Amino acid sequence: MKRSTLLILSITGVYSAILHTAAWSVNNFLMTGPKAYLTFSSSVAAGAHSGMEECKFQFGWERWNCPESALQLSTHNRLRSATRETSFVHAISSAGVMYTLTRNCSLGDFESCGCDDSRNGRVGGRGWVWGGCSDNVEFGEKVSKLFVDALETGHDTRALINLHNNEVGRLAVKDTMRRACKCHGVSGSCSIQTCWLQLAEFREIGNYLKIKYDQAHKLEMDKRRMRAGNSADSRGATAETFHHIHATELVFLEDSPDYCTRNASLGHHGTEGRECLQTGKNLSQWEKRSCRRLCTECGLRVEERRTEVVASCNCKFHWCCTVRCEQCRTLVAKHFCTRRDPAAPNHIRQRSRGHRR
Repeated sequence: MKRSTLLILSITGVYSAILHTAAWSVNNFLMTGPKAYLTFSSSVAAGAHSGMEECKFQFGWERWNCPESALQLSTHNRLRSATRETSFVHAISSAGVMYTLTRNCSLGDFESCGCDDSRNGRVGGRGWVWGGCSDNVEFGEKVSKLFVDALETGHDTRALINLHNNEVGRLAVKDTMRRACKCHGVSGSCSIQTCWLQLAEFREIGNYLKIKYDQAHKLEMDKRRMRAGNSADSRGATAETFHHIHATELVFLEDSPDYCTRNASLGHHGTEGRECLQTGKNLSQWEKRSCRRLCTECGLRVEERRTEVVASCNCKFHWCCTVRCEQCRTLVAKHFCTRRDPAAPNHIRQRSRGHRR
């Protein structure tokens, strides 16, 4: 098959038409593949979108909060970085593409693909056999690899790191799959079960990869050998480094920048103006500390703003068949990071270093 046709997805063009939303804008996000596979392009786009939305959720209360420029910065040749954050971007977007392709295949959206019944009829374990409609992850993996990995056209260390992290994302989809079963037997005795494999919720995959992010491994490269470019010595140094890296481990090359401050050239917005959490029901310890992490440790102060929220309340059902509600107004306290008053005491700033975010 010939590799041809560049599919250019942008917020003002084809991408918006495919997703019917402007929630995620990525300029010139390029994906390439054989003409025969362009029928899957809308699923690829939707998968990349779901991956980045999950990224935003996972980092919602951290200094780096997966801005819209994240994918562009990790794939654009002139802007590419290889930080801990871009390792997650590659993994979650790759997982999103594979996940969507696999799900759409199992739903019958593609003529050339269906359920994975390769195990059906085999004994899987005591009291159960393989059967039903397993999600076809092999198909999703094959097509997503063709689209996503084609972004990496170089042969340098960054390209190898990105390809590795892409694979970590795909393995996450496989590793989180779960077995679902249906009972058979007289009077519901469940003497035998038919079981199949199905995709986990994508949130579970996001949680899985967030743990991998926290445990990501920094590659310590031999700088002298790396300066040799694409020579045999340089390739040997890279091969030796990757030899000790597990296939499911995220890797990065560069320390993270200071996400407290704005850096327009790198697409970092800083934490000034960001909302943080101090009070609320069912907050995790990580969320409760967000004001300290986003504001105080970045040399900013926490400002409380009270906002009036209008919501339906005291709803009553009237026969037949309407529900009538009142409009209640309540004051809600929200907290934001703002610059300190110049007259206030000068507090020591604790800036982000290493993988703190």
